[in-house]
Amino acid sequence: MKVLVVMPLAEQRGGGEMMFWDLLQQGRNADVEWLAIFLEDGPMVEQVRNLGIDTRVIKIGRLRQVHRVIATIFRIAAIARREGVDMILNWMWITHISGGLAAMLVGLPAVWYQLEVPYDQTWLVRLATLIPAQAIITLSQDGQKAQSQIWPHRPTPLVYPGVALDRFDPAILPTPAQARQKLGLPLHGPLIGIVGRLQRWKGMHVLIAAMPKVLAKYPDAHCVIVGGKHDLEAEYEDFVKQQITDLGLSDRIIMAGLQRNVPEWVQAMDIFVHASDKEPFGIVIIEAMALGKPVIAGDAGGPREIITEAVNGLLTPYEDADALSQAILRYLDNPEFAQSSAVAARQRALQFSTQRYAQNVINVIRSQMPTIAKKIPNRLGTN
Repeated sequence: MKVLVVMPLAEQRGGGEMMFWDLLQQGRNADVEWLAIFLEDGPMVEQVRNLGIDTRVIKIGRLRQVHRVIATIFRIAAIARREGVDMILNWMWITHISGGLAAMLVGLPAVWYQLEVPYDQTWLVRLATLIPAQAIITLSQDGQKAQSQIWPHRPTPLVYPGVALDRFDPAILPTPAQARQKLGLPLHGPLIGIVGRLQRWKGMHVLIAAMPKVLAKYPDAHCVIVGGKHDLEAEYEDFVKQQITDLGLSDRIIMAGLQRNVPEWVQAMDIFVHASDKEPFGIVIIEAMALGKPVIAGDAGGPREIITEAVNGLLTPYEDADALSQAILRYLDNPEFAQSSAVAARQRALQFSTQRYAQNVINVIRSQMPTIAKKIPNRLGTN
C-alpha cells in the first residue's frame, strides 16, 4: 500500500509534528510505502528524507492566496497519479483542504487527522469536513465527540498518540538530583515544573498564581517553566514575567526558555504540572508519567482520558490557582501518596508507545481499503 501524507508544517513546534514524525519513523516496516509532501520548507523535510522516505516540498503559502492553493491541489494530484498512490492522508484539517481536493481530482480515498478539539467549529473546520473523507481520525474522545457533531458526519475513529518511551525511561537518565545539578537548578527543596509553549491556554500563569500558597508552607520550593515564546502570542512571555515580578517570586520561579533535552528537565522535577485549558490530548503528560512523576493536569479534554483521579494523577480546573495549589500541597504533604501515584503513572504511560500509535493509524488506513487490508500482514507489533 502506498500512502501520500501531506504535512503543513516543516518545523518541530508541538505535539502534532512529533506525532507525524513518530508515524513515519515507526511505520516504515509495516508494508506501507510512504510519500511525504510538506507544504513549507524546514528542518523536518531533511529529517524525514533521512528515514529513506520519498519527500517533496510544495510551498502553498496562505489560504487567502487562492491561486497558490489551487496550484498546490493540482500538483499534489499530479504526484499522486504519477506515483501510483493508493490513499492520501492529510495531517490536520488545514491540509485536508488541499490534499482532500487533490484526492477528489484523482479519485483516491482520503483520510485526515483532526489534531484539535473543534469546540468552536470555525468555518474552516466546517469547510474541511465538507470535503469528502473516508474517515477523520481523532486523538481523544473529546475530539471524537466534537468532530462527530459537525455536518456532514464522517466516521471518526479514535487513535491516541504515543510517546517515545525509550527517551523517557528513568533508568537511562540521571537521577533527579544529578539532573538538577547538571541543569543548574536548585539542589534542595521541592521543584514543581511545567513544560510547553508560552501561550495563555497552556496555563503557565495559573501555576505562577498557585505558587504563593505552596511557598507559604514550603518556603524552599521552586518552580521551573520550560518553554519558548510562541510567535502568535509573543506578548505572553512578558505577561508572565511581569506576573512573577508583581508577586515577588523572581527568586523562586525559573524561566528556562526553550529546551531540547526535555527528558532531563522533567526528570529534575518533583511534581509535574500541565495546566492547559481543554488540552486536545497532552503528550507531555504521558512523558512525565513515563518518568514516574506525580502529575497534575487540567480537568478537561484529553487529560481526563489519561489520568484516573487520585490513582495515577490529579486533575484541577483550568484557571483555578487555588485548586492547583491544593493539589501540589496534597503531593508534598503526603509523600506516600505521591509515590504511589508516580508508580501508577508510569504503568499507565507504558500503554502509549509510539509503535502502538503508528500501528493503530495504519490499521485505520487499511480499514478504509479492505482489498489491501486482506493482503498485508501486521508486522509492526502493538507494544
